[in-house]
Amino acid sequence: MKKIPVRHIAEKEQAAVEKFNIRDVKELLGGKDLFHELHRHDFFFMLVLQKGKGTHEIDFINHAVSDNAVFFIRPGQVHQLMLRKDCTGYLLEFSAAFYQPVTQPAIHRFRKAGNKNFCKTDRSRFKKLLSVLAYVFEEYKEKKEGYQDAIKANLDIFFIELVRQSKHPKIISNTVNSYAQERLEEFSALLELHITTHKQVAQYTQLMNLSPYQLNEITKATIGKTSSALINEHIILEAKRYLLATPNQIKDIADQLGYEDVSYFIRFFKKHTGYSPEAFRNKYV
Repeated sequence: MKKIPVRHIAEKEQAAVEKFNIRDVKELLGGKDLFHELHRHDFFFMLVLQKGKGTHEIDFINHAVSDNAVFFIRPGQVHQLMLRKDCTGYLLEFSAAFYQPVTQPAIHRFRKAGNKNFCKTDRSRFKKLLSVLAYVFEEYKEKKEGYQDAIKANLDIFFIELVRQSKHPKIISNTVNSYAQERLEEFSALLELHITTHKQVAQYTQLMNLSPYQLNEITKATIGKTSSALINEHIILEAKRYLLATPNQIKDIADQLGYEDVSYFIRFFKKHTGYSPEAFRNKYV
């Protein structure tokens, strides 16, 4: 069975797990358009564009590439990217082992930033983000003593500024308390990690040390949905990733997602999308 292509950070000088890379987009393009077919990463991918033209499809949502834009992709998400040759900015790639926020506010900011794939800012505020990355780029090029610590410290600053400029995309009320937001983001991260094996609310509440009632109240207060609805949405998203990014047979995709009964998987998918898996694939491929 074919899996969605997974890309890794190409950096030989660093340890196998703790990896970081930053590239100047203009130098990367070299005067030519760039096109990357649908794939996923095992690292965080951040594209920060001062000048941008093209298209960026992330988990089957199309975004127009524009000036003063930030794209942030978590490990496991699938995306397809086309950049025009005159784009400028920075492309960052880093493993979870390289950048690990320590304090609760930093962890919260990082999760909040990671839950929004696309952020458009005004030019004056974008300059702050760009100045931080320009410093990171110089530290990475020169590789003087302590450069990794300097990069991590500046990533902290970058995410502070990014979160200031971008409201959480899933929060529907400004009155929701920070505790509920933090637990929602924790739940979202666990879904990304465990969706093929954990499909019941109780399995996640056990990991989060909450009761099903507590988790349900958190998800309803923050985004107006039950926790079981969010689990189902994530199952459907992962199914779509395999249907559109691989030629795998439906029974193999069902098995990949943890369903022994392929007919049950087909009924589940149709209930939530209005299409059978095969019809969905034929419509969008």
